[in-house]
Amino acid sequence: MIDVKATLNSAEEKMEMGVMYLEEQLSRVRAGRANVAILAGVKVESYGSMVPLNQVANVSTPDARTIAIRPWDKKQIRAIEKAIMDSDVGITPENNGEIIRLGIPQPTEERRRELAKQCNKMGEQTKVQIRNIRADVKEKLKKAIKDGLSEDLEKDAEADLQKIHDKMIKNVEDLLAAKDKEIMTV
Repeated sequence: MIDVKATLNSAEEKMEMGVMYLEEQLSRVRAGRANVAILAGVKVESYGSMVPLNQVANVSTPDARTIAIRPWDKKQIRAIEKAIMDSDVGITPENNGEIIRLGIPQPTEERRRELAKQCNKMGEQTKVQIRNIRADVKEKLKKAIKDGLSEDLEKDAEADLQKIHDKMIKNVEDLLAAKDKEIMTV
């Protein structure tokens, strides 16, 4: 017979993973403020292997519109600059021989709307994922009735599942509202 508590905990964990993934994806959306997370996917060739940028340089935000990249080995500056140019960051680096600066441009109103739409699309995908997890667990609970689970336990589990679902959907909406505010008020 099905372990209702373990099933609900598993569903909640999967839903939380989806929300955490959304949070990570939203942090990479460039909203006009300098954020080192936009460089998270940049890999640099360092001594024959590809490594994340933050493993070959100090990445910081000295002000709201600039990301500063200071390589630990000055010989790496060209490789870092090339990696940024080849990535999907979309910002041309400024190199003064010691430090690389990325100037974050002020987005236009049209670009802000586009970014907000992109974030909402990511949020909707996460909501669909959460709803699919809920539907899968509901199906398992319905099948468990045939295996001897009482209908009362099934109804209680379904109510608990709905509470978990509602909490996760609210988390997604809160993340989207915060990101939308960040994008539109830059």
